Amino acid sequence: MTGQSALLLRKQLADLNKNPVEGFSAGLVDDNDIFQWEVVVIGPQDTLFEGGFFKATLTFPRDYPLRPPKMKFITEIWHPNVAKNGDVCISILHEPGEDKYGYEKPEERWLPIHTVETIMISVISMLADPNGDSPANVDAAKEWRDDPKGIFKKKVARCVRKSQEMAFD
Repeated sequence: MTGQSALLLRKQLADLNKNPVEGFSAGLVDDNDIFQWEVVVIGPQDTLFEGGFFKATLTFPRDYPLRPPKMKFITEIWHPNVAKNGDVCISILHEPGEDKYGYEKPEERWLPIHTVETIMISVISMLADPNGDSPANVDAAKEWRDDPKGIFKKKVARCVRKSQEMAFD
């Protein structure tokens, strides 16, 4: 599967370079490894994350697209669906099939039809509209629910400022 996976990822990267999608940019961490991508998510307009430049990695399994990539923010981000270590927790990045906890329907989880573009659009949507029902960062989820315009907003604003300072490093 590795050869087919690499071909598919090369095609998706070429498509994104030819037809960029608003809200993010993508490229390889190392030109010799098609399975390691770096993405920059631009904080969506009219959200607390607006103006931010959040770097992340996408690590693709050798049997992609049968299994989902892992996404991890490198830039600090305060969000209910991003673990404190940067791991992104959204349904389409979860292994395909039944959810043993019953939170997600199989069609909400990874499907081989997903692409880097659909993943990134989902992540951008997640920034704008967190899912507080199954948080990866319980502290952020609690602040988002209890005080979205107070402490949560302050922590997000600090992350946005930090991301802007680091954007050109």
